Amino acid sequence: MSRPLQTWQGSCHCGAVRFAIETDFPELTTCDCSICRRKNALMVKVHESRFTLLAGEASLTEYRFHTRTARHFFCSACGIYPFHRKRVTPDFVGVNVFCLEGFDPAGIPVRATVGAAMA
Repeated sequence: MSRPLQTWQGSCHCGAVRFAIETDFPELTTCDCSICRRKNALMVKVHESRFTLLAGEASLTEYRFHTRTARHFFCSACGIYPFHRKRVTPDFVGVNVFCLEGFDPAGIPVRATVGAAMA
């Protein structure tokens, strides 16, 4: 089922980090890598041209692990994980859909991705 392209706004818990994305939500993903299992985020992948950081760049803390390629971002004030720059497709941003205002993931297919086995 094709959905129309929509603009969504999102933020961390305290609102210091705010962003907007455009997506039609073709699917949502989970990941089994060590960090994703712990943060239990549900993600949507958007091209960097469809992602805009509206506020809070100075509030972002970056974390890299394993190959140090993927860039995971957290709010330094509230600790929420709103998005990351993907390892395999670095021109895409993985967005935590639970940070999107008014978003309901019901009815969107969820695909489990393999991160733990990536060398």
